[in-house]
Amino acid sequence: MKKDAAPITLDKLPLKSCGAIVGIDWKRLEERDARRLRELGVDEGVSVEKLHKGPFGTDPIACRIGRMTVALRTSQASAITVGPSKTR
Repeated sequence: MKKDAAPITLDKLPLKSCGAIVGIDWKRLEERDARRLRELGVDEGVSVEKLHKGPFGTDPIACRIGRMTVALRTSQASAITVGPSKTR
């Protein structure tokens, strides 16, 4: 993601693009999904890279979040806002 790029949601981030989480709309997530993401360390400032989308461009979306690779539903990824990474 370019340094001057506007923040977008993770579901809209192009494949193989990197950025940093700038916001999470926890209210849009189901309680169990929000708890799971918090337990995995998903938070503002964490680096993220969109690696793969499911067949036909649908679920799941594979992402590297920090040092982990996780699979997210599109509805979960749409609650995560990504901006340019400060280190890149």
